[in-house]
Amino acid sequence: MTPLPVFDGHNDVLLRLRELGRPDGGVRAFLEGGAGGHLDLPRAREGGLFGGLFAAFTPSRQLGVDYLALMRAAQYDVPTPEPLPLAEAQAATLAMAAILLRIERASEGAVATCRSVADIRRAKEAGSLAAVLHIEGAEAIGPDLDALHVLYAAGLRSLGPVWSRPNVFGYGAPFRFPSSPDIGPGLSQAGRDLVAECDALRIVLDLSHLNEAGFWDVARLSRAPLVATHSNAHALTPHARNLTDRQLDAIRDTGGLVGLNFATCFLREDGRMRADTPLETMARHLDHLIGRLGVDHVGFGSDFDGAVVPFELHDVAGLPRLIEALRQYGFDQETLEKLAWRNWLAVLERIWGG
Repeated sequence: MTPLPVFDGHNDVLLRLRELGRPDGGVRAFLEGGAGGHLDLPRAREGGLFGGLFAAFTPSRQLGVDYLALMRAAQYDVPTPEPLPLAEAQAATLAMAAILLRIERASEGAVATCRSVADIRRAKEAGSLAAVLHIEGAEAIGPDLDALHVLYAAGLRSLGPVWSRPNVFGYGAPFRFPSSPDIGPGLSQAGRDLVAECDALRIVLDLSHLNEAGFWDVARLSRAPLVATHSNAHALTPHARNLTDRQLDAIRDTGGLVGLNFATCFLREDGRMRADTPLETMARHLDHLIGRLGVDHVGFGSDFDGAVVPFELHDVAGLPRLIEALRQYGFDQETLEKLAWRNWLAVLERIWGG
């Protein structure tokens, strides 16, 4: 049976490929598979993934094994990483953007870097993987915003102003459980300027890692539909990274979208990062998100290669198992298609235009 097509709102495969340390930047590993992780081209085809937002994320020096271990506890408050130097973030971001462009060039048409919904649709029809460049945490962009325009020319179409650490633009929600997302101040003046410039360029503003004050600043300032590419329901999992019902209502009212995060710590009632998490937890979050947002404003935002996902899903090739679990839970075919890809393309069209 042909798997249901899927467009995914978030993955971290570019970071994983960079960290392989291979001379070609991990290009062959992505195109041919066999290098671990959650996502490569052969497994994407097996699972039905035809496109998504490919994040360039610069990790903090404090991240590592201890970071994941902390999130397996009954409650935790992971120390907030220090801000990143501009030069370090720019070097890492350019390296990951270059990996994506090198993958496209080496793929002989199997991968396409997309800058519009028309590009995504053409790639889908051609059987190519549609990759949209996203930046998770805008440390590579200085307050003068010059780098934003250069990256836009390179294909950037989606941007999260912060990751879960402070930067010149604002403050991220920490990895804290249980916790409200109402932690710290909102956007700086540079952050407000970034929102205005992203609106002007029609770049998606990803709210997934912003604290609550920053979220409401974007909601007040931006004219575009609000989008959280990889976030879940705080009402079910009271993690600082998840969205309250009031935030979900605001996203709904702008015609925006929330992508379900597959990371288990944002799915489980106990907030733990554990692979022994049933797929039903994902269905429950989707049910809640649909109840607040409506069926046209929810999608997938897997966080593949950036988190621990349910063992039953395992990797991108397991997407048909998730779809079947959702079908068994009670979602009909029209709803599944909207969740899997139609809603994402619709909201991108509302933000980017045709």
